[in-house]
Amino acid sequence: MVTIKQLNNLMLEAVKENVFPGGALLVSKEGRICFFEAFGYANIFSRREMTRDMVFDLASLTKPLATTMALMKLVEQKKLDLSQNLGSLFPELAENEKGKILVKNLLHHNSGFPDYREYYKRIIDLPPGIRKKALRELLLEEELEYDIGTKTVYSDLGFMILEWVVEILSGRRLDYFVHDEIYKPLGINDLFFVDIDSPESHYENYKGKFAATEQCKWRNFLVEGVVHDDNAFASGGVGGHAGLFGTAMSVHSLLSELLSAYYERSDNHVFRADLVREFLEVDEKTGRALGFDAPSFPDSSCGNFFSNNTVGHLGYTGTSFWMDLEKQFVVILLTNRVHPDRENENIRAFRPVIHDAAAKCFL
Repeated sequence: MVTIKQLNNLMLEAVKENVFPGGALLVSKEGRICFFEAFGYANIFSRREMTRDMVFDLASLTKPLATTMALMKLVEQKKLDLSQNLGSLFPELAENEKGKILVKNLLHHNSGFPDYREYYKRIIDLPPGIRKKALRELLLEEELEYDIGTKTVYSDLGFMILEWVVEILSGRRLDYFVHDEIYKPLGINDLFFVDIDSPESHYENYKGKFAATEQCKWRNFLVEGVVHDDNAFASGGVGGHAGLFGTAMSVHSLLSELLSAYYERSDNHVFRADLVREFLEVDEKTGRALGFDAPSFPDSSCGNFFSNNTVGHLGYTGTSFWMDLEKQFVVILLTNRVHPDRENENIRAFRPVIHDAAAKCFL
C-alpha cells in the first residue's frame, strides 16, 4: 500500500534528484480524479514554479492525441479506409513500393519507413513558406528500410505522412481539423498547436504558461512556447508526429472521453464506440494499437500493475500517459525533463516507479 503523501514525496524527490525540473502528475480511476498536483519549476532560470494549469510541449503524444484522433474522425466520416494504400492518396507513389503501404501500417509503425531523419538541417535555410513542401518532397523520396509489414519500427516519418493524409482528405490543416472536429465539440480549449508563422498563434494567449524545454544549441535560444521537436519547428510548428501542446487536465479530458466512448456511456457522440474499440485494440503482431503504444511487460514504463488491455504513449520532452481500459485507470505524467538540455534521461528509471506507486495507492 502506498499513501498519497508517499506518492507526493516521490515527485518531490524526483525534482530534488534532477529527474526533471518540474512536472504535473494526474491519476484517475473510473473517470474520477484521485490525485492531481504540480511540482518543481517550469523554468529553472526565472524560477517560475510549476502549476497544475501549466502548458507542456506534449511531443509525441501528438501522434495518438491529435493525428490518430483526426484519422478516426475521417474513418467515421467515410473519407478514409484504414486499408487504403498510399498509392491511392499520392499519385507520385502509385508505381512505387511506398504506394503499397496501408494507412494502418503507418499507425502500427510497420510501414518500412525509418524511425527518424534530420530533415530540419536540409530545410531550415529555406523561406518559411516553402519548408513544409520541401519536407514532404523528402518524405516522398525516402527509401524504405525494410519490407512493409515485416517489422515494427517506431517512426516519426510515418506520422508526418499521416498529417498529410489528414490534410488531403479533410481539406484542412491538421491543427484546424482536430480542433474543429474533436477538441471544440468536447469543450477542450487547452490542447492546441503553436503555428510559428502565424500572428494569431496560441503563443500570445498562453504567454507565461508554458513549461520551458531545451536551451537549444542550433536555435540559440531557450525553447518555450514553440515546439521542441527539430523537424516540427523547421516546418512551422504543426506536425503529425509532434507539435501538440496541452495541460494535464486537457489530456485527461480527451482520454476520459475515449474511455466513455469505449464503454458506450458518452453523451457527446464525438467518438463512435466501435471505432474507439477498433483503434484501441492491441495488434498481437506489432504490439501496438492504432496510433497508440501498449505496454511491453515486464519492463514497461507503466510499471507492473496495468493490465494487458492498456494503451498509452511517451513523449520525448518528458511526457506520457497510460490508460488501463480494463481497470479504467489513467496516469498522466507531464514533465520538462529536456530543460535545460536533452541529455538528462533519468526519467526512464523513474517512470515505472511512479506508475507502480500510483497503482498501489489507488487500485
